[in-house]
Amino acid sequence: MNLRLLILNLQLCFLFIPSAAKAQGQAELTLTLEQAITLAADSSLEAFRSKNMYLAGYWQYRTYRAGRLPGVSLNLTPVQYYRDITRRYDSNEDIDVYRKQQSYYAYGGLQVEQNLDWLGGSFFVNSSLGYMRNFGDNAYTQYTSVPVRIGYTQELIGYNPFKWERKIEPLKYEKAKKEFIYNMEQISEQVTGYFFDLAMAQVEYDMATDNVASTDTLYRVGEERQKIASITQADLLTLRLDALNARNKLQNATIDLKRAMFALASYLNFDKNTVIRLRLPAHPLKQSLSVDEALAHARENNPRFLDLRRQILEAEQQVDRTKREAMFDASVSASIGFNQVANTLSDAYRKPLQQDVVSVSISIPLVDWGVRKGRYNIARNTLNVTQTSARQEEVSLEEDLLMTVGDFNVQQQLVGSAEEALSLAQMAYAETKQRFIIGKADINSLTLSLNRQQEAERSYIHALRSHKLSYYKIRKLTLYDFDLKIPLSRKFDYE
Repeated sequence: MNLRLLILNLQLCFLFIPSAAKAQGQAELTLTLEQAITLAADSSLEAFRSKNMYLAGYWQYRTYRAGRLPGVSLNLTPVQYYRDITRRYDSNEDIDVYRKQQSYYAYGGLQVEQNLDWLGGSFFVNSSLGYMRNFGDNAYTQYTSVPVRIGYTQELIGYNPFKWERKIEPLKYEKAKKEFIYNMEQISEQVTGYFFDLAMAQVEYDMATDNVASTDTLYRVGEERQKIASITQADLLTLRLDALNARNKLQNATIDLKRAMFALASYLNFDKNTVIRLRLPAHPLKQSLSVDEALAHARENNPRFLDLRRQILEAEQQVDRTKREAMFDASVSASIGFNQVANTLSDAYRKPLQQDVVSVSISIPLVDWGVRKGRYNIARNTLNVTQTSARQEEVSLEEDLLMTVGDFNVQQQLVGSAEEALSLAQMAYAETKQRFIIGKADINSLTLSLNRQQEAERSYIHALRSHKLSYYKIRKLTLYDFDLKIPLSRKFDYE
């Protein structure tokens, strides 16, 4: 757990303590958007899933790296015992006869092997020892040893899987790493949506609560003014209707608030009864993003672009495999070492004889009725389809990023305009309400002013939500921190 998350948890603990005492068993806390994002990245089920997806890719890459290192294997046959009747040829009688056989055999071998990526062959060094004991009338014991043997095997013109693994596996791990960061940014985007859903629900609830109090007050004022014939009976009935409608809206707003609060609490993996109050972000600093810069970062960092490269490489790999399989196969295997056989263990390692083995094999397909050629053509056409699909996907991703960057640059201005409109609407409603109380404004002017104020509050929350969602979507698509001017992968420290 990093220091930032530790400090956040301590802050939340202090927020829980006083709230729990007054909420009758319900925990209550106040969250900012940044705190909600940090908690979601650490505790949400989506974060848990993303971490395990990354770990699967990480261990796959570790397995690939381990395969590039020398491998050491020990092969043992400690016990192999025979007691049976077998058929043997008797040269003196020139006939086959059945004879009893009873023998014991044991073997052990140690081998070190190294794969060579560029050549596609395998280099090995091994040593072995065998023991055989025959029982019966012709009992005897033999040891056979290979103190050391060095060899190499190589496909001469065949398919080289090591070369393609060297290209594809690091790209797959880089994609897994950046996909993890991408998913973390997507969590930021998702929790931002839940955050502002709750923020809007809280605003609607607060407006409904204020509206109930305001309409009750105005109805009482209307009753007094109706007594002195300052307003008509129709206006008084309208005020009464507004009070009833305000209570109905408050009930609906309460239901929506609970639903939005439960959704955010569930996403953050909190207790379902947690009462959450939000602190809205401050007015964002003006920041203009360059479309060309965003596209450059997306092409370099976006895991979808990396995955498209991987798909093309795998299609090219299949083309290379089928192309080489359509030719004749040729391989060579050579080894040099020492071996010996003797009746005692010490003699088996004395004066060993040189052992040389060279093997060249060739397999030439004469007639296969076009099977290999068909496989090659299928792989080549698949490569063309993959390249075309990849280009279409790239264009779609670029268009999505272009639209999002454009929206972000416009939404910064909209947030400022919505904030100014909210301030003006609040002052206008307060003034109109005061004028209504003293009898200088009618009910229609008051209703219109209230509707404008409420619409301005909704517009401000909506503009702030759109701005934040666009910002985190751009971070997700580019995996770049435009505030610190560094790629998000540079801060990657997952353990």
